[in-house]
Amino acid sequence: MSVFVTLTLGAIFLISATTILIAFTPLRELIPGYSSSELKKNATVLALKSDSLSIALKKNEAYIKSIQKVLNGELEYAKFSKDSILSATDEAREPVDLSPSENETELRKRVNEEEKLDSESRKGNSKHHKK
Repeated sequence: MSVFVTLTLGAIFLISATTILIAFTPLRELIPGYSSSELKKNATVLALKSDSLSIALKKNEAYIKSIQKVLNGELEYAKFSKDSILSATDEAREPVDLSPSENETELRKRVNEEEKLDSESRKGNSKHHKK
């Protein structure tokens, strides 16, 4: 019986030590499927850069198309200005609806109620400790 208990405790210790070693050290990056934090950071930075570059590209394309219209005589020169073109491309973006949904308002109410209850319980606990 003691051999069985010793082997079981040894296996549990070995499994937990391996799990802790992998979870809290850079060794987890060697396991397939885990990516490094630096790689994730670089991916985020590159995604932001590509987004800003695509916006700049759209503005430049609109500007070039407007210049082509002027050169082809399809647009009056007096109506042509870079600011009006850039503002037209900015307005072309879809407006984002930032109003809260019903679920979000319910969640906000619940969080506010929990915060009130939590702060009241802290006040009650501090009064008891002072006595």
